[in-house]
Amino acid sequence: MFAAPQARLARADARPFHFAIIAGLACAFAIGKVLPLAMDAISTAVAPLCAASDPAGSALDTVEPIASYALPNVPGKRITIVRVFYGPGGFTRAHRHAGAVTAYITKGEIRSQLAGGPVETFKVGQSFFESPGATHLVSANVSNTEPAELIAVFVADEGAQLTTFIE
Repeated sequence: MFAAPQARLARADARPFHFAIIAGLACAFAIGKVLPLAMDAISTAVAPLCAASDPAGSALDTVEPIASYALPNVPGKRITIVRVFYGPGGFTRAHRHAGAVTAYITKGEIRSQLAGGPVETFKVGQSFFESPGATHLVSANVSNTEPAELIAVFVADEGAQLTTFIE
């Protein structure tokens, strides 16, 4: 006699839970459909601002846009984050950047030299800084057998070409 009202009560309590599951699945499906399009849009917007390495370097060298954001507290400035991957023996020829750059090594070892400075080697977990307009003479993977990579964070004027090669 008491089982029927309790069963109805249990089913009524379960409805919000079922709705939450259905809503969660619908959101996951929508995000799964929209996120790749958003990432493609970011890549398309940022790609022209980044420069690929010299064809004489390793065919495996790539620059992959990660994110780009306008700085709301610094009008006209943008922060852009990219992943630079050097294949074995890979390098980028001499270049300059439009803004300040901080690089953080995430894999392997990177050899770097700014004009007027020594050639330095940076290992995983180390970082280096480039002032705006500094000439980056050497940027290369130390190894001829293992890949290397770094994450570069640029702070530059909105719309600036981030990398300009020196002829």
